[in-house]
This record gives sequence, C-alpha cells and structure tokens, in this order.
Amino acid sequence: MEKRYKILFTGGGTGGHLFPLISVISEVKKTFPKNSIEIYYMGPREDIAKEYMEKEGVIIKNIFTGKIRRYFTPLSVLQNIFDLLIKIPIGIIQAIFYIFIMSPDLIFSKGGHGSLPPVISGRILQVPIFLHESDIIPGATNKFLQKFAVEVFVSFQNTKGVDKNKIITVGNPVREELLLGDRGDAVEMFSINGGKPVLLVIGGSQGSERINDIILSILNDMLKFFEVIHQCGEKNIKRVSSESNVAIFDEQLKKYYHVYPFFDEEQMKNAYAIADLVVSRAGAGSIFEISANKKPSVLLPLPEAAQDHQTKNAYAYAKSGTAVVLEEQNLTPHFFFEKLKQLFSPQQQLRVMSSRAGEFSNPKSGKVIASYIKEYLTR
Repeated sequence: MEKRYKILFTGGGTGGHLFPLISVISEVKKTFPKNSIEIYYMGPREDIAKEYMEKEGVIIKNIFTGKIRRYFTPLSVLQNIFDLLIKIPIGIIQAIFYIFIMSPDLIFSKGGHGSLPPVISGRILQVPIFLHESDIIPGATNKFLQKFAVEVFVSFQNTKGVDKNKIITVGNPVREELLLGDRGDAVEMFSINGGKPVLLVIGGSQGSERINDIILSILNDMLKFFEVIHQCGEKNIKRVSSESNVAIFDEQLKKYYHVYPFFDEEQMKNAYAIADLVVSRAGAGSIFEISANKKPSVLLPLPEAAQDHQTKNAYAYAKSGTAVVLEEQNLTPHFFFEKLKQLFSPQQQLRVMSSRAGEFSNPKSGKVIASYIKEYLTR
C-alpha cells in the first residue's frame, strides 16, 4: 500500500507570508501522486488565510499567536507582556496537541509570528522542519527558528544571518495564476481608456497611506500623462475615493483614474498584465511578483520595516537594473512625478528594466521547494 504523507504548513501575519505558502502547496499537490498527501495549515485565525487555504483543500488548525512590537508605548509594552506570557504559551500548547494528533511527516514554515508556536512544538515532537525566508535580512522569527531547521530556503543571493550549511537559494514562490493575466481582459476589467501608459500603484495588502497621499497630491497632473490603477487598501478606500474627486479638478481626466481597496487574484494578474510601470513597496512578495511578470518598477521601501529589510530588499533587487529605488526621506511628490516621466523618455530604458526583471525572477521557486520536500520524504 502506498504511503500517505502528511505535511503541515505554517506562517502568518501578512499576505507576504501567506501567498508564497499557497504557491508551494499548489506545487506540492502536483508533485505527489493524487491521494498520497494530506495538507494542513496552522496559524492565527485570518479571513484571508481561510479563503485561500480552503480553496486549495487544506485542513486548517487555528491557534493563538503573539508578536513582539518593536515600538515602545505604554500600550505596546502591555501587549508584548500579554503575548509573551499568555498568547504564545497557549499557542504552543495548542500546537503540541494538534501536531501530536495529526503526526505530520514534515513542517514547512514561511515565518512571521504565526509560525512560532507550530515550529517550536514541531521541534519538541521531533518533526523535521523546513523554513523559507523571503527577505535579504531574516525576520526575527526565522532568525530564531532556523536552529531547528533541516534546510532554510532563501529568496535573495547573499541573504544575511542564515546558517550557510543549511541555506538553499530558490527565490520567492509566486502563485502561478498571477503570471497568467491578459491585457484584453484587463482593458475590460479596469475600463482602460487607452492612449496613455498605464501606471499600477500597489501599497501592499494593507495599502500605504503615505503612498496614497503622494499620489493624491499630484493626481491631476499625473493623469495628463498616465492612466492609473491604484490599490489603496481597504481601510483607505473611502478617504482616497473622496479626496481623488477633489484632487482631479479636470473632469475630463477622471476616467483615467481607477482606485480599488484590494485586488483579488483575477484583478491582480490582469493589473500586472496591463501595467507599463509598477509603483510598489519593497516587500519580497511584491518584488518577486513584479519580477516574475517582467515589469519595470519604482520601489518605495517602507522605512519602518523591521531591520529596514524593505530598503535592503529594494537595493538588492535594483542593483541589476530592474528597478528604481526612491527612499521616503528623499521623496517629494513633484520629484516622484518627474522621475516617473523621465522613465518613459526614452522608453528603451523601460524595456531594459523589464528584461532584467525577468532574468532576476525564478517563477519555478515553488516547484523547486516542492521537489526538495518530496525528495526528503521519499528517500
């Protein structure tokens, strides 16, 4: 009788942790014979995780998780104490119980605070552990947990702070569906008017208030040159929609602005397909999606990101000519606008950036990780 393998995936806190997991899960399902694996996910209770994991047929186990906040206010200190003394220990107890019952053959962790209790519990119960680190500087959780790992997959060459005896450079897994966008579908989906370059502005899964403010302050002038698709974040949509109506004082330009709170998978892949240039934060997930879609980009790193990893990600990616990096401390709206216009004159430089972005990407990253998992379990 053919052995049935059980694999537990964990990670959480942001879409940047979740979406690469989805990519690896999809590839694992293709790599193993049908009905030879059971796939589980363990992490904090999140609507987005529930939606995507259920779509993949994954069995979900929710646990308590906590995180350490690096900013210091009276409230954050109390929250840190509560998470350290209450939520994380409870999460470890829950994870030990679930892992003991399910008896997985392997745990694959993407990092983030959601992965801490499952990986510690897996170590206690002697389950082999694989980690993946997206950023060029490991997050605090993965930095701590790597000592328990058999292998540590990384996205960037020269990733710092990872045991060199465990490191395997594979890139960041990107959902295959995001590479299948269609320009014709995008024209219809976003009501694209045409005749101008399409600028795609994405601020991460939560949106970015500061990017939104920059766009709004120069929006009327931008729309004279560009058609803009703007993902502003669900919590920002009412304000941005309202303020954009005031910011665009030329009524004839309003049809060139398309604002959305969040992109689902269908919208995201078609937005990439139609975009001539992408403006984005510099999380590893965004960088590798942009790269896999062979799009030139302007990266605006989040300066508050832990260990300034977004800035380091951005420069590591841009050094081969794939992107332009603009740091916030040097950024004014009109400097930003002039830089965008310069990139389109001449357009040859955008074609070079696009080509180099494609060379940087490893769209088969999820498949490579799945093959390592299969080889480890079946050897």
